[in-house]
Amino acid sequence: MKEFYQLAKKVLKQISAWLPPAPSETDWSALAYRWRKQGSQGYLLSVNNISRINLDDLKHIERQKTIIDSNTKQFIEGKPANNVLMTGARGTGKSSLVRSMLGKYYDSGLRLIEIDKSDLVDLPIIVDIINNRTEKYILFCDDLSFEDGEIGYKALKSVLDGSVSAKSDNILIYATSNRRHLVPEYFYENLQLTKDMDGEIHPGETTEEKNSLSERFGLWVSFHPFNQDFYLDIVKYWINEISDRSDKNIDKKDFQNEAISWAIERGSRSGRIAQQFARYWVSKKL
Repeated sequence: MKEFYQLAKKVLKQISAWLPPAPSETDWSALAYRWRKQGSQGYLLSVNNISRINLDDLKHIERQKTIIDSNTKQFIEGKPANNVLMTGARGTGKSSLVRSMLGKYYDSGLRLIEIDKSDLVDLPIIVDIINNRTEKYILFCDDLSFEDGEIGYKALKSVLDGSVSAKSDNILIYATSNRRHLVPEYFYENLQLTKDMDGEIHPGETTEEKNSLSERFGLWVSFHPFNQDFYLDIVKYWINEISDRSDKNIDKKDFQNEAISWAIERGSRSGRIAQQFARYWVSKKL
């Protein structure tokens, strides 16, 4: 009997070495979380080092800021609010705008959960975990899009629809994407169009199904590329912020040509590119 016990103990020890460690208990005092997987089990990983972004740091997207801020405030106050899809040019502040909401409203109970596109199938599980919490949660999926064969969009549609198993008053979904229709459309699918006798055209079922996901977001907010003047203005702002200048009177002529060349090389005049150039330019001048 003793030998059997020792053998069983040895086997269990070997098995445990192959198993992933059990996830730690959720730290509900955290302000933000990431959904992580260990094998088939998911858990909320608290984020301790949070990148704080102020609304004032986001320039030349005033209309977009007003829409997102108003919707988030309604959500915090328990009023009707919409899930949001933010689309458009890269580097124009979509993700930063979502994170700025956490900085503004965390004292009012707002929390943020980041979830990768590949884990969207776990959305109903996340909803069940936080359903009875008193905090308000934004489930945030950055750079969202789907390719043929991916199944995560079905779980997303279920939560967006507020199905019986997924409905919750303390959850909103904010997503960003570089394209408005989250599932790719192909030319041959448009050949499925039908036409009534009176000439009215009806899209094919495949096209309708793909477009229906985007339509489930109550708010669509578009972001557009910055023109050159806006780009240079953002460069100036970040140079002043990074160098901690008190006068804020730096002349655009000091950096203009170099900043324009920097943007041309990267093929984009975005807020992200402007901030990257500002770091480079300030470091060079130190």
